[in-house]
Order: sequence, then C-alpha cells, then structure tokens
Amino acid sequence: MRAMEARAAAIAAGEAGELIWLLEHPPLYTAGVSAKPEDLLDSQRFPVFQTARGGQYTYHGPGQRVAYVMLDLNARGRDVHAFVRALEAWVIEALARFNVVGETRRGRVGVWVERRTPGLPPREDKIAAIGVKLRKWVSFHGISLNVEPDLKHFSGIVPCGVTQHGVTSLVDLGLPVTMDEADAALKSAFEAIFGPATLAQPTAPSILGETENAPPQS
Repeated sequence: MRAMEARAAAIAAGEAGELIWLLEHPPLYTAGVSAKPEDLLDSQRFPVFQTARGGQYTYHGPGQRVAYVMLDLNARGRDVHAFVRALEAWVIEALARFNVVGETRRGRVGVWVERRTPGLPPREDKIAAIGVKLRKWVSFHGISLNVEPDLKHFSGIVPCGVTQHGVTSLVDLGLPVTMDEADAALKSAFEAIFGPATLAQPTAPSILGETENAPPQS
C-alpha cells in the first residue's frame, strides 16, 4: 500500500509513468472503506488488513491474480464511473479469451458469470472483484481475478457484502487455466481497453510482474 501510494503521488506530480502490478498474495482478507464488522465471519482465519480502497471485505490468496492499477485519470478523463466500467470491461475482455462470458450487474461492482445446471435455476457467481482509490485523480488498488484460488477461503467473510450469490474461478468453471495464461490474457485485454503498454522492470522482489503504460494519446 505504501508503494502504491508513493507511486500514485509520483504520477500525479509528473515524476513517474503509469504502472500496473500483477501480484499473487498469501491468504489474507482486506477491508475496504465500506466494510461492515459483521461481514468478517472468522477474524482468526487469516490476517486482516484495513485499506483505503472502495468496497467491503474481500479475500486474496494463491491462485488469484491481483492487478494493482496506477493510472492517471487527469489524462484519461476525470470520470470515476467510466473508469470502473473500463476496469470491468478489461476483465470481461480477458475472460473472453477463454470463451467465458463475463457480465456486470446493476448495483454490483465486479464481474459475474451465469451458471446453468439442467433442472436447476441459473445462478450467478462472482469471478472478479474491483476496488479502487483515487487521489489527485490517480488510481491505486484495482482488481482481483479468480484463476484457481481455494474458494473455501472466501467463507471467512461475506465477500463484498453480497450474500445471495457465490464466487467462482476459471478452474472451478472447468477451465485448466494457468496463472501465466491468465496474465497473458490480462495484458492483451488491457491494451484493447486502455491502450499500448510496455514491460517495466520490477521495483521490489515481491512483485511478480509489472506493465508500464505508454503515455495516453490525445
């Protein structure tokens, strides 16, 4: 979080370029600014971190790709809702590369998939969460895409405050997608939504990969 905030400040000051970090966390829960204490069902299960991002409780862990997004909305249009829609479109575009139909829902941030089983009513499961923070119109925090996490780990919280729907992953949907394949899909889909990007050198040992965005075109 300190590194993200420092980078966002440098971007806002014109001292650094935009950046995307692709990470994989150990098992943990994070609380956004709207998190409700009663939604933390098992506070002893994993470490719990308070964050400044929007949203409620979520889980991060192995098999889940977290993308921290530090983009300059001063150059991309100062529209928070359009930015969140673009993040959702990014995930939907990446999922399409695996023939998965990701969808959005009114009143629910994130990306969902509809699952149909013969003889049963359809159900919706969340496959990607979104929680961002803006400071001086530069974003940080971002998205998490479930590739192959242990879905039982979500049971220690009410994910994003939603009780009537579940969570899923690419592997849970029957697709043996690797993290490398998910990264490739995210990187190509990012360029389709946000524009050209170049590979940056990692700035810390814990960072698995970074993508530095090219200057926005007018």
